[in-house]
Amino acid sequence: MGYEFTVMSADIDEKAIRRETPEELVKALAEAKADAIQLNLADGCADRGSRDRPTLLITSDQVKVSKGMIRERPTSTEEAREFIKGYSGDVAFAMNYVLVTNLSTGGRKGGWDIPEICFHHIPDEFIEKVVKEGGMTCVAGGLRLMHPSSLPFIKELVGTVDSVRGLPRNLTEKLIRESLQETVEM
Repeated sequence: MGYEFTVMSADIDEKAIRRETPEELVKALAEAKADAIQLNLADGCADRGSRDRPTLLITSDQVKVSKGMIRERPTSTEEAREFIKGYSGDVAFAMNYVLVTNLSTGGRKGGWDIPEICFHHIPDEFIEKVVKEGGMTCVAGGLRLMHPSSLPFIKELVGTVDSVRGLPRNLTEKLIRESLQETVEM
């Protein structure tokens, strides 16, 4: 994106945070990550930016939604297999929420991005292969959709590749601009 990032872990128990809808869940998780990181920054007396040079905290979360069910990271190979079989010949959504916190002002800007992924039939042989290997199934929804071996099974993507990967560029840049504008207006 052309920005210099410092990556930090929020170190929260995501499974302890539950909501009824995927939209509410990803928003609550992104907010919990922001709260945890802000608390860690405050405890460590880290530089929180200044009016001349604001510091922005970007947190996000993503789940896949298939057949009306929330699909987070699978907890077993059986669950990964079930998730992938559910995509076969169907449609899934990558539910993203991005939250930008301006640490200089305390202001927050957030929004959703929801690309739609339409799938061709996914053969059982492919499913068994990726489940056995494991590296393709350790993500929200249980399948790395933009991996070259998965691409032949995607019929159509309504949205952007970066949205499917989990950090929608257009939305993130919009929220960054809005957060920086807030600093200028102060």
